[in-house]
Formats: sequence, structure tokens, C-alpha cells
Amino acid sequence: MTSQCDQTEILDATPAGISRAGTILRGGGLVAIPTETVYGLAGDARNPAAVSAIFAAKGRPAHNPLIVHVADLDMALALARPDTTARALAQHFWPGALTLVAPLRDGHGLAPAVTAGLNTVALRMPAHPAAQALLAAFGGPVAAPSANPSGQISPTTAAHVMAGLSGRIAAVLDGGACPVGVESTIIGTDDTDRTVVLRAGGISPEMMADVLGYMPVPAQVTSITAPGQLASHYAPRASVRLNARAPEGSEVWIGFGPDCAGADFTLSAKGDLAEAASQLFAILHKADATGRPIAVAPVPEHGLGLAINDRLRRAAAPREI
Repeated sequence: MTSQCDQTEILDATPAGISRAGTILRGGGLVAIPTETVYGLAGDARNPAAVSAIFAAKGRPAHNPLIVHVADLDMALALARPDTTARALAQHFWPGALTLVAPLRDGHGLAPAVTAGLNTVALRMPAHPAAQALLAAFGGPVAAPSANPSGQISPTTAAHVMAGLSGRIAAVLDGGACPVGVESTIIGTDDTDRTVVLRAGGISPEMMADVLGYMPVPAQVTSITAPGQLASHYAPRASVRLNARAPEGSEVWIGFGPDCAGADFTLSAKGDLAEAASQLFAILHKADATGRPIAVAPVPEHGLGLAINDRLRRAAAPREI
């Protein structure tokens, strides 16, 4: 069921492995868990020591709040007060790659560091069966940012998690490769109570428009109001050049579409955005392992392309200190 690697257990996504993961969480330990988006670093969201350990393991800035993962809508409603629009989106897209930012409810019981001092909390119900089984077995909310050192490429396999966090966390629940491959879309409200996109992700504005009757617009972000808003994030060690139609010098070239036949790697040879999203972080890991600068071909700015380009721009941004 388990193996030992630098003091971090590898747990199979079986009933025995899920039971062991639940025991670790109840004891205040950290477990990297698979979701349909990326692997999350889970700790008991009500335990201040466990939440502090998440920040320490990742080297995450204390002003960057965490997403809280819940087993169902009832658990979410015990923590926060989403408005009618947010509830409608949750009922349509949960479980799935959508995170709601909503005002905290009195008596929520979350550790203060989860929200980084904000009066709102980010909530998601993941669709991955292993994550769902663990949340049901644990019986409470877990804080779970991406399971990687802060600012680096997000993990979409257990091996990616181990490469960054081995020896820093108690266990990894291995549920295979994450099918969506980019983090969840985060929605909230602006000062006029409009529903806005705080972070592009696995649920596109076009998909939300089918539910809402209108397309939510990107938020005008002037300060951190939700997870995943740092300007430099999801970054490889190497420099990243975007909208590259050909490599320059020693660059390793990541292509997209049929016009990039000579690329070292491709997000999708046929130009499929869902395939590109599912492979984005895995290919960035591979490109970074070459030790060469990275160039990425243009990706269309619509649908899942919004999330892909958001991650690429943050990967290419000047590194934050």
C-alpha cells in the first residue's frame, strides 16, 4: 500500500491508502492529493498548525490565501455565504474545476491563516474520485494549494510532487495524472456585485455564460483577493519567451498546432486547447529539465486558452522576491 521515499510516503489511491491519508490529516500532517486540475497539498483547514505547515512546506508568502476543498455544498455553506449567482454556478459545475470566493460565515472555524486576513474564503469541491473519497473519509474541509514549492511549476503527477516536496510532507496520494491540467477558475464579485473572474482556469467564461446568460469578465486586480494572483507564478527555473514562432539560439521550443512540426515538445499538435491544458505543466517540467531557455508558440486567447495564457504569462514574468 505504501512505500517510503525520503520520509514521504507514497500511498495508492485505494481504500487502504485513502484511510491512511485521512489518518495523517486528522493528526495534523500534510498529504498531497490528486484533483482533476493539479495535485493539491492538503492539510486540515481548521488546524492552525497544519495550515502553517502548508505555508512552510511550500515557502508560500503569508499574504497569499489558500483554497479550501469541501466534500459537498452543505460543507461549503457552513463556511461561507455565497450569493445566488455563485450557488447557481456551484450547482452546475461542482464537483469540478470552479472555485467560489464568498464572505465568511460567523463561526466558520477555519484557521486564520487560510484566508490571509481577508473576510472571504475560496471554496472548491473537486471532482477527482480519490479527492472525493478522502474528503468524505476525513469529514471536514482541507486547505489545499498546489503541491509544489511556491512560484514553481504546478504538479500534475505524483512524481512532480515528489520532485519538489519529498521529505517536506508526510505523504502523496497517487491518483495518476490530472486530466484537466490547469488550476480551477476562481470567481468572485467586484465592488458593484458583478460576478467576475479572479483567475482563469478549467471552466471557461463561455461555459459559465451558458449558465448565467452572460459572460463574466476578468476582475481588475489591484491587490491579492484570491489564491493564484501573484504576478510571477507557475514558473520554471529557466527563462520563458512567449508567442515564439521559432526558437532562438539554444531555446527549447514548445509548439502548439500543426505549424510547429519542428518543436521539441508540443502542447497539442492538432491545436486542441483541452489537450494543451492537460499537458501544459507536464511539458513545462520536461522543458525545464533540459536546462535550456524555453520558448512557447502562440496559443489562442479564448476558451481554455485564457487559462493556458494566464499561466504562461505568469511563468514568463519577472521573478518575485
